[in-house]
Amino acid sequence: MFGLDQKAIMLQMQQALELSKMKLEQTTVVGEAGGGLVRIELNGNRKLTSLQINTSIKEMEKEDLEDLLTIALGRAMDEANKINENEVASSARQFIPGI
Repeated sequence: MFGLDQKAIMLQMQQALELSKMKLEQTTVVGEAGGGLVRIELNGNRKLTSLQINTSIKEMEKEDLEDLLTIALGRAMDEANKINENEVASSARQFIPGI
């Protein structure tokens, strides 16, 4: 089905993808809301690594906390998506020119 050259290229692509995943695992992005009241950290693979609520939740309304969490998570996800897309595109460029 595949020739030796094609198998070698596929193996190289798989290795490049694994390297990208490892790089992204070590990358941290942050999303904050409420002037730092809520801070969320994700790695480049979009995995939650830290969630901080820097105030007493007893002092906050449930809806306000939910809003801050949503905003902080959205900001962190936006940044993680950018980093992830750039890393994957960089890896793909090695094998598919013009991407």
